[in-house]
Amino acid sequence: MLPKPVIGILTWRQGQRFGEPDYLRKLVLAGQKLGAEIYLFSHQDVNMKEKKIKGFLPKAGGGWSSRWFPWPQVVIDRYRRRVPEYIRLRNSDLLFFANSPFSKKWRVTQLLAKDRRVMHWIPETHLYEKKRVATMLSKYPLVYVKPGNGSGGKSILRISAKGKEFSLSGRDKQYQTHTAKLDSVSAVENWVGRWVVEQQIADGNFLVQQGIDLGLIPNHVADVRVLIQKDQAGEWRVTGSGVRIGEAGSSTSNLHGGGRAVSFEGLIEQRFGKRQAQLITKECHSLAHEVAKTLEDYFGRMMEFGLDIGVAVDGSVWLIEVNPKPGREVFRQMGDMVTYAKAIERPVQFALHLARKRQTGDVGQREQRVRV
Repeated sequence: MLPKPVIGILTWRQGQRFGEPDYLRKLVLAGQKLGAEIYLFSHQDVNMKEKKIKGFLPKAGGGWSSRWFPWPQVVIDRYRRRVPEYIRLRNSDLLFFANSPFSKKWRVTQLLAKDRRVMHWIPETHLYEKKRVATMLSKYPLVYVKPGNGSGGKSILRISAKGKEFSLSGRDKQYQTHTAKLDSVSAVENWVGRWVVEQQIADGNFLVQQGIDLGLIPNHVADVRVLIQKDQAGEWRVTGSGVRIGEAGSSTSNLHGGGRAVSFEGLIEQRFGKRQAQLITKECHSLAHEVAKTLEDYFGRMMEFGLDIGVAVDGSVWLIEVNPKPGREVFRQMGDMVTYAKAIERPVQFALHLARKRQTGDVGQREQRVRV
């Protein structure tokens, strides 16, 4: 009888406090059901000399237990903080990862905007600098200013222009809402300049992006989250999709900021009719596959992407953002527990696929082409 494949999940840990503990608990349990010896660990848990790792497992009544585990055949990287110790481990050859290092939003946007396979889906985007907002407002009635290293809808500013009047709205790092009504572009520039300084995350930059009219529901921002993942055969598959609807008047649709999730197919068909809804769905899936393949060409082996896709009021499809370590709460909030379970299982299924390939010598130690 063959030994169980050993899968590690690299994540942030402080004591017995983990990043995204609910999801990681479910991920470990899913891996156990699939027959893996699977555990969580962080950078400080690696014993290089003895080739073993201090791993953590969820306890039935809550909390975590720890013990020494064998070296993993494959590691799933869910570390979401760029601390030096993580970066050193990630850039070493010590571990075999299911997913390669990724880059910041600005570099990803640049790569996609220049690639013929996907460039037609990318809104015009620039690094924030003085006068950039004014230039973009002269071209578009709606502009977004957002952090290049943020997530969860924090610190995103929405600027809409009607004649010489400008409406600004956004949520700060604590998800507090801020609004302003201004009557000149120079006043907007000054307001945005203060926002960028106050809302900067670590040493990150800000982006200025062409706004897409996502008001499929009046007075609400609604965008589509498409989750594309590698399956048990290592093939890209769209696991599911849902629509995130922001609170009335909110600048974003993020669930963290009070948004709600509804069925993608249901809302799109209601808004556009059955035939156009089918075409929009097909385009969203094509976008997901092309973006996944394109980014894999640039960055090396990847495992999953959460794509934020904007479907404009005219039915056009745009790529807003790509997340290489996505959440999957949109499916749970929709009540689609079958897709939610599949979204949790697939990373482990792909890791097991890689472990089998490694046993037969069909996959190399490293396929990533960039460093963290």
